[in-house]
Amino acid sequence: MTAKVIDGKKIAEKILNDLKKKIGKSKEKPGLAVVLVGDNPASQVYVNMKEKKCNEMGFYFRKIVLPEDTSEEKLLGIVDELNQNPKIHGMLVQLPLPSHIDEQLIIDAIVPHKDADGFNPINMGNLLIGKNMIVPATPKGILKLIESTGVNLEGKHAVVVGRSNIVGKPVSILLQQKNCTVTMCHSKTKPLEEYTKQADILVVAMGKARAITKDMVKKCAVVIDAGTSKVYDKLVGDVDFDSVKKVAGWITPVPGGVGPMTIACLLENTLQCMELQKRL
Repeated sequence: MTAKVIDGKKIAEKILNDLKKKIGKSKEKPGLAVVLVGDNPASQVYVNMKEKKCNEMGFYFRKIVLPEDTSEEKLLGIVDELNQNPKIHGMLVQLPLPSHIDEQLIIDAIVPHKDADGFNPINMGNLLIGKNMIVPATPKGILKLIESTGVNLEGKHAVVVGRSNIVGKPVSILLQQKNCTVTMCHSKTKPLEEYTKQADILVVAMGKARAITKDMVKKCAVVIDAGTSKVYDKLVGDVDFDSVKKVAGWITPVPGGVGPMTIACLLENTLQCMELQKRL
């Protein structure tokens, strides 16, 4: 048996096509601003991808590029200006930030109804109590990938490997909302395979190349790989795709799985931000 590959590109394109139809009916163009501090190569690639997709979709896009030594005060001033700009409906400050800048302070400064990434504590708090307003883009995309398999999630055992605020924690909450029983694992979980082998749904976001192997996965499990690492100039995930696909029921590739969904859900969040602002 070989796992069915979950095509993130195809699912993302459907989301974007639906968005395009909604935008076509709207009198207002959604506006997204992205602030990039420094010259991190990976961040530059991610921002350029967002810009390209926004242009294709007919969004208003504003990119602000700042030098590595930009002060925290200056960055907060730019965030405040974007908070007040009526053309900007959603914004994000690309992470990671230089070490002299407090990332959480910057995230806190973005008003919740313009927080396209969904990382502001108010949006995260709403997620925790089940009042989902702006859901973090990557976890939102992961849930859509899982649901695309058609597997009934109610009562399933979901194991999330990784406890970051960006992926692990919010995706565990989304899975609980779907009535999964959720186990969270992390770098201190020993032995990890004891938990991953129990998973009907396995979401991996640990940042360690090919760490999840065939012998760590339950037969017919849904495996979502949210990790990316460079190995000999090749982009790979946290899951050893070639071996795990022999036992899993469904699996996402890297690239072409979670990545396209993150951008699609970010744009979806931006439109949602615009609609929220109309009601304020």
